[in-house]
Amino acid sequence: MYDGGKIVAGIIIGLIFLTFPIWYTHGTAPPRPEVKLPEKTKECVEPRAYMKTKHMQLIDLWRDSVVRVGNRSYLAFNGKKYDMSLQNTCISADCHAKKSEFCDRCHNYTGVVPYCWDCHIEPEEKPQAEEKH
Repeated sequence: MYDGGKIVAGIIIGLIFLTFPIWYTHGTAPPRPEVKLPEKTKECVEPRAYMKTKHMQLIDLWRDSVVRVGNRSYLAFNGKKYDMSLQNTCISADCHAKKSEFCDRCHNYTGVVPYCWDCHIEPEEKPQAEEKH
């Protein structure tokens, strides 16, 4: 085995190239965005753990229920009724009014491109009122 050294060197170089992305970015990942309820609300339509992992399934359920069945009322886990509306329930003044602070931060972090705005009008964010001195 005259080429044993070349083979071992090739394996080592190959492993370095294959593992380079792992050790190069070790510890440099951006911080995970903090998801919290707006100050005005005490709870969402479903528990926090459910909303973090399955909010898109809930929105799809709402879409199918409203568009295909005509049902606009959603009975939440706590017995409260909500209007099944992305813009009037979720992105309302009382809940997640700032799309850039709530939706966009998490979707950008995870690399997800939601298709909500293919049908819905993207909400315009109003600038914060300046304090008078």
